[in-house]
Amino acid sequence: PQPKNKVIFPPPPPPRHAKDSLVPHHGTLLRVSADGSKTDILATGFRAANGVCLNPDGTFIVTDQEGHWNPKNRINWVSGEGPNEFFGNIYGYSPVTDTADSAMKNPLCWITNQFDRSPSELLWVPKDAKWGSLNGQLLNLSYGYGKIYVVPHEKIGNHRQGGLCEIPLKQFPTGIMRGRFHPGDGQLYGCGMFAWAGTQRKAGGFYRIRKLDKPANLPTQIEASKNTVTLTLSDEVDENSVKPDSFCIKAWDLKRTKNYGSKHFNEREWEISSATINGKKITLTVPDLEPTWGMSIDLKLTDRSGQAYQRLIHNSIFELPQ
Repeated sequence: PQPKNKVIFPPPPPPRHAKDSLVPHHGTLLRVSADGSKTDILATGFRAANGVCLNPDGTFIVTDQEGHWNPKNRINWVSGEGPNEFFGNIYGYSPVTDTADSAMKNPLCWITNQFDRSPSELLWVPKDAKWGSLNGQLLNLSYGYGKIYVVPHEKIGNHRQGGLCEIPLKQFPTGIMRGRFHPGDGQLYGCGMFAWAGTQRKAGGFYRIRKLDKPANLPTQIEASKNTVTLTLSDEVDENSVKPDSFCIKAWDLKRTKNYGSKHFNEREWEISSATINGKKITLTVPDLEPTWGMSIDLKLTDRSGQAYQRLIHNSIFELPQ
């Protein structure tokens, strides 16, 4: 749905790579009035966005791609405050000229190329869909790999932080760029195409994705606090499989510069001193936990039916509540 009497346009990527914008709409999220007489800039600093999700509360989620001033791909939660809500790309149109990281709004998470080389659009699973324990969750579609991810996250103040976890599906033969849930059958329908910089190279396709009658075994929320990471899972877990060596947490740093992308710096593995479970919530004690742009959580668990599974989360932590 669109806001009443308004049309939302995706942010057009700056066509001049590593050069300044030419027009005052390059790299911006725009709101255009229904009659086309007025255009407002809701946010700036995007590089090569591929899709806009309109959230139920009127905010937006905009994806962006690795490149100049973008060390990795990023998922951006946008409030729509205006031109000074800036997401990092100095070459886009914006009143912000400060190149410091503190001058930009952090993303929900940074995403490595290996995990999703090109995110496209996000969408919400309706609460009355036929996706069972994933109803109400946020999904990310991948143009680069033809995959779908669940997006566990948390809200701290006015900022969201979290990550992605791949839904275990066969890869689509083309990049998935747009998706909608059908109000009749409650299932997801997705479409996409291939043009460049993707692994799934079929020219295009239209697909239905049905939820099978078995556990999804996916993280639906991730919360970080002092020395602690808490994961909420979609389905019940065999409690005997929840132990510290069932998990592996790694972290790394990125450097945002005018250069294209960033390698990983200061790669390290964090000790997990304890793992406890309460219902579907698993709490990991991580003594060295600290804010980090790059982080992965590898988990190997068994569900209540005895089915063993492995999941990998890539996420970011920008703030640790006490």
